[in-house]
Amino acid sequence: DLERALQAPSERGLALHYQPIVRVETGELCEVEALARWRHPEHGDLPPSTFIPLAEQTGLILPLGRWVLGEACRQVRAWSDAGLREIVVGVNLSTREFQLPDLVEGVEQTLGEAQVAAHRLKLEITESAAAEDAAQTATTLTRLRHLGLRLAIDDFGTGYSSLSYLRKFPVDTLKIDRSFVTGLGQQEEDA
Repeated sequence: DLERALQAPSERGLALHYQPIVRVETGELCEVEALARWRHPEHGDLPPSTFIPLAEQTGLILPLGRWVLGEACRQVRAWSDAGLREIVVGVNLSTREFQLPDLVEGVEQTLGEAQVAAHRLKLEITESAAAEDAAQTATTLTRLRHLGLRLAIDDFGTGYSSLSYLRKFPVDTLKIDRSFVTGLGQQEEDA
């Protein structure tokens, strides 16, 4: 079903939802995060926790990721054409996507096809993807940075977190996982 959905995403229930990210001080919208959703024709709304692991296991994460990136870039273009102010859109990359040897070229091509400036896109990788091969991660992130993209490390604190990675990786945003900070400050060693 997921494979068929990827052949005609909008007809088969795949959609992107955009979660707003606002500045706490002002309440101003500063960016959005693109989140894949699937309204299955027979099973109704399926949570990402159901279909994303399936996509990872079957290799469908690559076409799903390409679709998400392309659709997010097309939406940014549509917002620009409608006269809305510049909004940055965040797109999550799976570990498999991040390891693609032609990732940078593919992102550059997608931006060009959608006629979207690179600074309007923020790519997010998980801490575990970043830590898998630190040297290669630094190289890939640097190449993406040279395109003008914004970069984020997501789910920081869920793996073998090391603040030393942050010195090596040219990232703009560190998204600390809730489990890392829940209850922080309740024990003396938390300091």
